[in-house]
Amino acid sequence: MEYRKLGNTGLKVSEISLGSWLTYGGYVENGQAVSTLHRAYELGVNFFDTANVYRQGEAEQVVGEALAKYPRSSYVLATKVRGPMGELPNDQGLSRKHIMEQCDASLRRLGMDYIDLYYAHYPDPDTSMDETLRAMDDLVRQGKVLYTGISNMSAAQIAQAVSVVDKYGLHPIAANQPLYNMFAPQIEPEVFPLCERSGIGQVVYSPLAQGVLSGKYQYVSDIPPASRASDKDGNQAVQSWLKEEFLAKARKLQTLATDYGLTMSQLALAWILRYPNVSSAIIGASRPEQVEENVKGSGVRLEPEQWARVQAILQE
Repeated sequence: MEYRKLGNTGLKVSEISLGSWLTYGGYVENGQAVSTLHRAYELGVNFFDTANVYRQGEAEQVVGEALAKYPRSSYVLATKVRGPMGELPNDQGLSRKHIMEQCDASLRRLGMDYIDLYYAHYPDPDTSMDETLRAMDDLVRQGKVLYTGISNMSAAQIAQAVSVVDKYGLHPIAANQPLYNMFAPQIEPEVFPLCERSGIGQVVYSPLAQGVLSGKYQYVSDIPPASRASDKDGNQAVQSWLKEEFLAKARKLQTLATDYGLTMSQLALAWILRYPNVSSAIIGASRPEQVEENVKGSGVRLEPEQWARVQAILQE
């Protein structure tokens, strides 16, 4: 495993991190989830990602319990705030009230004294950026949070956030968590250069397009009717990638990966990590062997002509 700085901070995080979206706290049996987390740690993953809204706190509990056996200083833990955690008016959003209360709730569920990286999960149009970022900064000053992050923001929103930080002299934003993979490169033209100038590292999610870039699916017609991927109502995150245009490219990429001595997922992760501004790619794994394969995407270096062949397929 290789490690990178989180943006302009001195914090070192593993190039491959392990997330818990759509997996832990109900989707995967807890014992299996814990085994997967432990295997990731053994393989050098020191960066773990969750959120309060994942299964309404259950994912945080699973992650916290799994990591409790390790020294707190040996890993970096990220969680998030924004989504609905109840039915009352202030049970969601990025207001000072919700941020402060949910930070304390996350710490209780995690069984920890502090959160390494705390994200504003996605924008809240009802709350000013000033209120949100000043509340996050207060958590840093209180010692409950070490670094702050943003997620799912446009380039314009990120620029606004950076201006608020500069205006009030707040602790710098350390990380941005965007959707990014071979089939979703939209952040490259604006978000990448803006964040690089501002010292913000990318911690990207869905790097394998929910399994489509792992070679798991070949054709839409091959997906078993009772599988997780076939659930159009409950799993739209997977469904969005299960389109023939993506699967056709994935089949060609699979052949190329084999030529390079890699698995498809290793090629997809290496493609993301070729950018220095990417601090880490968050994988979602439900079994230890998936982690074992994916961590080998760290440290892969290909020649320019090899990447050109990849890009030719993606641009078809």
